[in-house]
Amino acid sequence: MRAVVLVMAGLLAGLVAAGPAAARGDSPDDVERKLFEFKDKRIDESSGLAVSPTHEGVVYTHNDSGAGPQFYAVGMDGRTRATFTLGGAEARDWEGMAATVDPETGRGVLWFADIGDNLEGAWSDISVYKVFEPTRLRDATLPAVRYRFRYADGARNAEGIMVHPRTGRLYIVSKEFDGSIYQAPKELRTDRVNVLRRVGDAPTMATDAAFAPDGTSFVIRTYFSASVYQAPGKLLGTVPMPILRQSESIAYTRDGRYLLTGSEGVSSPVYQVPIPADLTGARATPSPSASAAEAAPAETVRTGGGGVTTTMIAVWLGIAAGAIVIIGLIARWAVR
Repeated sequence: MRAVVLVMAGLLAGLVAAGPAAARGDSPDDVERKLFEFKDKRIDESSGLAVSPTHEGVVYTHNDSGAGPQFYAVGMDGRTRATFTLGGAEARDWEGMAATVDPETGRGVLWFADIGDNLEGAWSDISVYKVFEPTRLRDATLPAVRYRFRYADGARNAEGIMVHPRTGRLYIVSKEFDGSIYQAPKELRTDRVNVLRRVGDAPTMATDAAFAPDGTSFVIRTYFSASVYQAPGKLLGTVPMPILRQSESIAYTRDGRYLLTGSEGVSSPVYQVPIPADLTGARATPSPSASAAEAAPAETVRTGGGGVTTTMIAVWLGIAAGAIVIIGLIARWAVR
């Protein structure tokens, strides 16, 4: 058993060393760093993350399935500033959230995605809730608008939601080995189910997604890295992510220079990761008024890349090899 422990320790040490090393730079601003840990014990399955559009130094998060329709405003010290409940909302399996700004009022808008479906067909439709960001950070129940959706090509499990900051158009990213990006109609209806149509590929097992603040690019998070796109099928590159217990969330900072990423678990951390300048997408914007994602046709041919890099493959192979070694050692020890 001692040999098994040593092998496992060596494998984990190698993975941890491989992760942060890829994000090191020449200045403090270029270095991946932990911003905080959630202090609130109620936040035990942080699944969505968004930066407040109007409250400086505040992020929002919510729990995964099994929790009620609540979300939390959290400061950069990890302490909860306020807890909010969505009036009349359900929480079957909340998996992600997004934040935008209403162009007419300037108020922040928060979107909560009840889109998890591990049985890929358990629900006849999925829901996304829209709520205006509270102007004051104190506990309250907020009125929410519910939009119902179904996929044009059959039910999917999904964990990623992103809303374009200029057009307000909504996208869902499925969590599958052969993942997809789905686009909602330009105008959402509350009196009927809205249809989501596939517009491109997504990386394998995507856990979250977010648009850059200027709308010129978007990011999709997986368990191992983050892929930045100019549009569906147009991969700009990948950003190494910290090794986390269960990588669940991704969001851009207000200035678009960094990604924030989080994990599940009590006292789970939130990391800040710098984005390389060549992955901002601004250098290849289709037009000032066009959305990066909307520049793609309604149906995009699968490119097969999906943002899976050689680094990710190496990590997977390393994990597989380590598992084989561990299983072999346990088997040898058991027959002694």
